Amino acid sequence: MIPPPKKRYSELIRATSACEKVIRRDIARTYPEHDFFKEKDGVGQESLFNVMKAYSLYDREVGYCQGSAFIVGLLLMQMPEEEAFAVLVKLMQEYRLREMFKPSMAELGLCVFQLKHLVEEFLPDLYVHFESQGFDTPMYASSWFLTLFTTNLTLPAACRIMDAFLVDGLEVIFRVSLAILQSGKQDLLSLDMEGMLKYFQKETPQKFDAQIDGFMNLAYGFKYSAKKMRKLEKEYAAHRAKELEDQEEVRRLRAENRLLRQKVSMLETESSELADRLIRGQVSRADQEETAFQLQRELDAMRQRDAEMTAKLKETQEKLRHVEEKNNPESGSPSSSLECSSDGTGVQYPSLQAELMKQKEELVQCLQEQLIGGRLRQAEMEAVIRELKSQLQDAEEEKKALRERRPEESIALLQEELAAVKLREAEATCALKELRPRIAELTAQWQKHLQEYHSEPVKDGEANQSNSTPKKLMFWENNDAKRAAKAEEELVTTKLREVEAVAELKELRLRVMELETQNQVLLNASRRQDEEMRTLQSRVEDYERLEKEFLQKTRDHDRKYSDLELKMKDELMMARFREAESAQSLAELTQKVAMLEFQNQELVAQGKLCSVDDSDRYRDLQDRVVDLKAEVERLEHVNKKLIQIKDRNSIDRESTKNPLEVSPTCDLVSYQSDSEEDLVSLTLDLKV
Repeated sequence: MIPPPKKRYSELIRATSACEKVIRRDIARTYPEHDFFKEKDGVGQESLFNVMKAYSLYDREVGYCQGSAFIVGLLLMQMPEEEAFAVLVKLMQEYRLREMFKPSMAELGLCVFQLKHLVEEFLPDLYVHFESQGFDTPMYASSWFLTLFTTNLTLPAACRIMDAFLVDGLEVIFRVSLAILQSGKQDLLSLDMEGMLKYFQKETPQKFDAQIDGFMNLAYGFKYSAKKMRKLEKEYAAHRAKELEDQEEVRRLRAENRLLRQKVSMLETESSELADRLIRGQVSRADQEETAFQLQRELDAMRQRDAEMTAKLKETQEKLRHVEEKNNPESGSPSSSLECSSDGTGVQYPSLQAELMKQKEELVQCLQEQLIGGRLRQAEMEAVIRELKSQLQDAEEEKKALRERRPEESIALLQEELAAVKLREAEATCALKELRPRIAELTAQWQKHLQEYHSEPVKDGEANQSNSTPKKLMFWENNDAKRAAKAEEELVTTKLREVEAVAELKELRLRVMELETQNQVLLNASRRQDEEMRTLQSRVEDYERLEKEFLQKTRDHDRKYSDLELKMKDELMMARFREAESAQSLAELTQKVAMLEFQNQELVAQGKLCSVDDSDRYRDLQDRVVDLKAEVERLEHVNKKLIQIKDRNSIDRESTKNPLEVSPTCDLVSYQSDSEEDLVSLTLDLKV
């Protein structure tokens, strides 16, 4: 068996509560101007601390609430600690204060909801003013319910309200609240929100203290309906359940929205990264295009120089041919003249001429071989150029095919192509490395050959100058040899430059190929990222569309539910009206039957009266007949009223469809049925 709270009090005050710090902090704020609680750590504050700590241990679900300290302080002014604790437990358990002081404060919300509807019913002007000013009921009425007016009114007024509260419960709080609002209605209608708060804090306590009896009479003058309060409680429960469902739905939607925002932020980050990479790819592509353009310009310049050198070579060959043509017809006359005019020393001229002719033939043969080699190399270069063009065309076709393919399918092909390109690049690099030493070797040999060639004619000239006297005869031959040597030098130099240009061209083509490959890889990567981005964007759009569809379905379900609810209300109202009409028709039929029976019994009674001479009995029967006629007239009058109410209800049903109009008709029908029962009983008495 659980011991009573009063016996557990001494045990509870010795225990330790988790709310002691909060209680100590709030004790100094409880009745700070009252003598019993004014002294710090005095008897009053210690008693208040003990009671509040004991209850926080007694009911751990409620614990400590700040407003309860004022109620306990008011109790401690009237009784000792143990009794105050016992009264507090009773108030919490039997006067609905425990539900009000729970952490959820569900009872406080219900009381505020009920008071709001009472104000709307009894004080509609003030209710409209509060709504227009945004002055909600919890702003002024929460402390009324939590502290039972102990913080809003003076101590005598609070004691009076506490006495009434112990008798009638929370009903008194509603009545006093309506009385306070009714008394200050005119003042409140002219104030704004701040002014109304000051009015409740300063002027209301003075007015209530000056006229406590008048306020209490005014409070008990309001019509308080427990049935209506229960109805408001059900409405609040339904409203609260709907709010909880809405809050749950809002929380769910917020969670989904938060997830979607995270996904969108991730997608935006990825999109920004892809955009940056795309921009960098475009910049690098522009740089590559610029480099390729410069290489193309250099290549065109080299081709132009090659054409110029080829033209010069042809011109040199033409000059050589003309020189040979001139030398062939003129070679006989000087020799014959020399033979005719020579003496013992003139025998050397034919041998010298033969040697010169032999050197010329060797030089011409060498030049022809070099010319043939240059043409062969030119043909090889043209073949290489054609091959490169075909490879370029193939690469462009493959590039088009790769653009048409999906990125996933072309990744392997790109990897293979990249490996092949790197292999070709390595081979070309090796070939270039091998070609450059050969070019250097050829250049060195050519320079050596030139040096030897220049040194030999000088020696031959010195010998000829010492052995021969006719220098003028050999001058044209030496001049032709110099021209041929110069043309040969220019030709070989041109060929060497051509070889160097070809090597540079191959190197540049390799660089261009490498850049194009890198560009293609970058383009494929950017295209793949674009497709992934579009896929993610489509998924986000699908999620948004699904969210909109869910919201639309929710609104449709809510609308259908409201339509069904209205339909059910209409059907219920129609059923009540049909019930009322059937009851009325039954009453009319019963009335007609009673009238017929009454007429029958009246005729029977008149016949009996004719045969009976007893005057007293005759008078009694006549009195009862008169009473019955009066009752019939009254019933007819009631029937007319019923018909009028029925017509009015039908009009109201068509216009407003208000189900609350059924109750008066039902009361009148019940009254009519009672009257019919009285009529039947009178008829039976008349029969007896």
